[in-house]
Amino acid sequence: MSGLARRGLLGAVGRAGAVALAAGPVLAACARPTADSPISSATPEEQTVPETTDPATAPSTLLVFFSRAGENYWEGGRRNLEIGNTQVIAEMIAERLPCRVHEVLAADPYPDSYDETVRRNQQEQQEDARPEIDGDLPDLDGIDTILLGSPVWNTRAPMIIRTFLEQAGGLPGMTIHPFLTYAVGEGSVVADYEELCPEARVEDGLAIRGEEARDSADAVSAWLATVA
Repeated sequence: MSGLARRGLLGAVGRAGAVALAAGPVLAACARPTADSPISSATPEEQTVPETTDPATAPSTLLVFFSRAGENYWEGGRRNLEIGNTQVIAEMIAERLPCRVHEVLAADPYPDSYDETVRRNQQEQQEDARPEIDGDLPDLDGIDTILLGSPVWNTRAPMIIRTFLEQAGGLPGMTIHPFLTYAVGEGSVVADYEELCPEARVEDGLAIRGEEARDSADAVSAWLATVA
């Protein structure tokens, strides 16, 4: 396990260095999909890309991601994003790799305000909270690989990702490939996944600066070539 590769797979970032990079209450931008997006969030139910009804030919890879809409950090300021950065990367992956897709939705959606979301996230981290998920877990039958996407919030994945991983029993026997969008640094996300999923294999991931997500198609393709 060599950590997360930055945009374009330009080398691994060790966990200690990644923690030092990510400091302060900064949220990487991410949002829920819109009706025009390839991945629809009309319901929290699991989706399949491409569609298939034959379990024998169903993809064995599941793409799971969490997103937040609204006001986001952007180049030191704020910007409203209809499609956030983690969502953008998830869509790129789904276009390039046969996989089932599941969006993790918060039962109590995060505020539209960036600063209010920062405060809520800090409180959830301090309380070691497990925010409730809207809807059921995805069907894990036949799944051996998880592509797990999230922003980096205050050096860690949002606490709702911990909710998902714990409800999924730590994904024993599965291989987890993280992909992250970040504003300051990659934080301790990979180390946290290794701690939360001791019976899973946490592999190399992809970390992309939020403001560069929309220009990262080549980086996503290069990373997926190492995953497949």
